[in-house]
Amino acid sequence: MDPKPAIVNFTWQAALMVFGTVLAVYALQRLSAVLSECVVNNWYSAGPWDPQKELVLVTGGCSGIGQKIAEDLSKNGIEVVILDIQKPRFELSSKIYFYSANVASAESIRTAAELIRKNHGHPTVLINNAGVFYNGTILDEPEYLIRRTFEVNTLAHFLTVKEFLPHMIQQNSGHIITMASVASFITVGEMVDYCCTKSSALAFHEGLTQEIRHWHKAPGVRTSIVHPIWVQTPLIENLTSAGKTFGQAALTPKMISSAVVEHVLAKKSGQLILPTNAVVLSFARLIPWWLQEWLRDRFSLVLKRVRDDVWSQADAQRSQK
Repeated sequence: MDPKPAIVNFTWQAALMVFGTVLAVYALQRLSAVLSECVVNNWYSAGPWDPQKELVLVTGGCSGIGQKIAEDLSKNGIEVVILDIQKPRFELSSKIYFYSANVASAESIRTAAELIRKNHGHPTVLINNAGVFYNGTILDEPEYLIRRTFEVNTLAHFLTVKEFLPHMIQQNSGHIITMASVASFITVGEMVDYCCTKSSALAFHEGLTQEIRHWHKAPGVRTSIVHPIWVQTPLIENLTSAGKTFGQAALTPKMISSAVVEHVLAKKSGQLILPTNAVVLSFARLIPWWLQEWLRDRFSLVLKRVRDDVWSQADAQRSQK
């Protein structure tokens, strides 16, 4: 009896089974993606993007990611307002306007907001991008820097939303974008205060989404959050300037801006984790504790190496002068 027909038949059955399984997984993944998009957008279509009717406000837009977002939006014919405590060091295009404000002060925000509404109208998109990062261990970092980190990275989100969200709710249209970090998912040494503020940014985004949906009944108001990994900006220049000692690949502000601008123009809520393969970090809390600690160790030891090999030596040299 020739066994070849049976073997061939089994091979085809196995191939069909594998193909069917892959197809089923793909279909479920697509269904889940579509369902997620519908849910986060409240089963509500916001309509097409019209740049003539939109005004985007970017906090911390005078440098780094915020600057690039402002420039890229303006290139799409969109009017952009920058709210920042520091003055821009680049030439503003005809579509970009600057207003000085301390985003950690409700009074300062209110004063600037009155001028913005008078000169440009109500912002329809708020990008809470302003942020600070001061390296230091819990015991070493001065109290005033810890407070400053929470004021700019956390409190400012509450203050700007309190100022600009009411009109969006009234119009049932608008978009609040929260700039967070993959530090929302993983806390490491030397930057504990920063990680705490990025975890709170995620909690803020989730709670804001719930309140807009259930308390304010405004399904047309979008909410999004962005979690980039290391980005080549002045914020972490003391890390990236360490070169091989730091040894981490960093994204460019352009990469972040391209994803954010595309998301703004789509008028859809969502969560962006950049680069996309870093999405695995969002599952950090689901893995066994020993593996979580291993992951945190890997990132913490990078900063410890920079501290020991670069920052400490620089401090020693300064103290000798």
